Amino acid sequence: MNAGTNRKNIKPGLNVGIVLKKDQKSGKITRGIVKRILTKSPSHPHGIKVQLEDGSVGRVKEIY
Repeated sequence: MNAGTNRKNIKPGLNVGIVLKKDQKSGKITRGIVKRILTKSPSHPHGIKVQLEDGSVGRVKEIY
């Protein structure tokens, strides 16, 4: 299980890699800084959904 599936591992200001909705088929990673956490539950099998500082929204796949 990767760290991006647990909400407790993700904090605003963290540098992460997310997969945007439009990139789910390709799995393309978009890097950025977490602005806010959108997933309310403590974990999610596909990754916690976050909004980055540039406004993009996706599920966390990597934490840097």
